[in-house]
Amino acid sequence: MFGHDPRRAIVHPSAVCDPAARAATGAMVGSETRIGSGTRLAPYAVVDARSTVGSDAIIGPHAVVHRDVTIGDGVQLGSHVVVHPHTTIGAGTVVGDHAVLGKPVRLREGSAAAGRAVEGLRIGEGSTVGASAVVNAGATIGDRSIVGDQAFVRERATIGSGTVVGRGSTVDCDVTVGDRVSIQTDVYVTARSVVEDDVFLGPGAHTTNDDRMGRAPLGPDGAPDPSAIELAGATIRRGARIGGRTVLVPGVEIGEDAFVAAGAVVTRDVPPARRVMGVPARDAGEVPVQERLAGRE
Repeated sequence: MFGHDPRRAIVHPSAVCDPAARAATGAMVGSETRIGSGTRLAPYAVVDARSTVGSDAIIGPHAVVHRDVTIGDGVQLGSHVVVHPHTTIGAGTVVGDHAVLGKPVRLREGSAAAGRAVEGLRIGEGSTVGASAVVNAGATIGDRSIVGDQAFVRERATIGSGTVVGRGSTVDCDVTVGDRVSIQTDVYVTARSVVEDDVFLGPGAHTTNDDRMGRAPLGPDGAPDPSAIELAGATIRRGARIGGRTVLVPGVEIGEDAFVAAGAVVTRDVPPARRVMGVPARDAGEVPVQERLAGRE
């Protein structure tokens, strides 16, 4: 028998709950849901229909797990976490209070951010999502990665393994971030950017993707046509380092092992293993061999 007091917790008759699981006062378990051994539902936690929760998980007070969610062994959801439908959370992941996972996407009509269909959020094993972070449906977070407090990861963004997205940073839609990337506090990675493995983005660094700054060209009927806006994010190659408060204009490429000094405004491509600094950024010599990834492998 599932460890709950039927006078205080509500469990649907079709739910399959391990006898070693526990549900506290006010907890609710929906139809056809499966709860694994040793899992604990805190007061007023809700796990909706057809969801699966593995063993030794913790669903925090007032957390809401919507239908068709899969939660792995040992996952911990903090207080007031919301997990939207079709989200998958890998084993050992920890989610901070008030985080929102798998948030549905809503765009204004004609938005240039519209793209292919959005599927469920996928979070790998051993990852961390900070307090009040928001991760949209359709994103993918790799194993052992960290999405910091109040960070925002949008639909169709892919973040690799061992990567950190710092507090208050945004990874926009259709962005690819590699493995072991360090995205510091308050960074903005704009839509349609590529950030390869082992990149460093300093605090407050910003990428941009729209030379027209939202001013849509006119269509054949003389009306603005937002779908005609051509977005081009930054491409930041493996091992590049971008200093704090740097700005990258649309479409620039930062070469492998390049170094961009703090506060620079980059208006042209930066070749591999070169240093640039200033406004606009200018060449400042070669990156020493001992600082390059190739020199350390």
